[in-house]
Amino acid sequence: MKILAIDDQKLVLIPLESRLAELGYEVITETNAFKGIELYDTFQPDLVIVDMNMPTISGMEIVKHIRSDKKEATPIMILSGNTNDDMITKGFDLGINDYMKKPLSLNEVCARVKRLIGIPETTNTESTNNVMIQQRCVGVVIPCYDEAERLLSKEFTDFIDRNSGYHLCFVNDGSKDATLDVLHKLQKGREDFITVYDCEKNGGKAEAVRLGMLLMAQQEDLDYIGFLDADLSTDLSDFDDLVSTIENSEFKIVSGSRISRMGANITKESARKIISMTINLIIRNILSMNFKDTQCGAKIFHKDVINLAFDKKFITKWLFDVEIFMRMRRHFGLETARAMMCEKPLKRWIHADGSKLSMKDSIKIIGQLGQIAWSYRGKKKSFN
Repeated sequence: MKILAIDDQKLVLIPLESRLAELGYEVITETNAFKGIELYDTFQPDLVIVDMNMPTISGMEIVKHIRSDKKEATPIMILSGNTNDDMITKGFDLGINDYMKKPLSLNEVCARVKRLIGIPETTNTESTNNVMIQQRCVGVVIPCYDEAERLLSKEFTDFIDRNSGYHLCFVNDGSKDATLDVLHKLQKGREDFITVYDCEKNGGKAEAVRLGMLLMAQQEDLDYIGFLDADLSTDLSDFDDLVSTIENSEFKIVSGSRISRMGANITKESARKIISMTINLIIRNILSMNFKDTQCGAKIFHKDVINLAFDKKFITKWLFDVEIFMRMRRHFGLETARAMMCEKPLKRWIHADGSKLSMKDSIKIIGQLGQIAWSYRGKKKSFN
């Protein structure tokens, strides 16, 4: 039994193809809709699985090709994040057999495939790992400097094994220990979902993040790109909450916040907390924005602001987050920039042992804030 799956996001197709192949189906996937139509004519599948929203032609055009142009009754299943009732109704009017709304479980997709075309004679036991197929694809940059002892490799691999649509980019920032070897081992067998970018010389976290973000921006199938600390002081499930926030809003940037609140597990060293509060007060006045925690190492960006935020090198080592907000403010104006950015409290944040930021570095930050205020100087509007 042959299945043709067409979706412009490769990160969605890879786990779908793998699971259906495990079940014994012959599967061909295609990210280009035009080539998908050509494959339909030559491959002659028993089932077509197609996404509705694609950049060249829509999934509906593929349905029309099969039903109207070819006048064939090949079963068609739509997998889409488009929940418009008129669109769904139109699909069934054209003759689709099933419409599944993302996000959804891969197990459910397989169950519906079996219902539509049956089970191959040589089927294998179905995997118990229930991967979720998302309606968006996300790149995550993780800067790494001497993280060989702290890198929680299994947590990263378990997460991408359970969640489709994620691509992790680990940037080795000139580590002197075995970090690069650890990263390559982590990547092995998951090259479609994990990239390792090696910087031969240590350039600091700001430059490592910047290079990783620009690299991920070159991938056409990513909708959002963010960064996360390698020690997972903010865990991946919390990061996924940031993604859900930007996905279901008009925000261009969603930043995690480590501000304590009821029900959240937020821990910091008391001395660091006092210094952080002082620095945050200074930052709020420089930005003229009511951000309570600009320095949280978990942020997600809409892809269309990546070049604006990361194209040029940052002038400071630790405060590139503040520079990002300043760049947004200078480009869009204060009021528009405020409306484009959101701060979301985290459920969990743990200060990890071995943090690279010392108390001495914290004092230096105040001087760097002055440098930022001078470099991005310009007329400021009132601070609410």
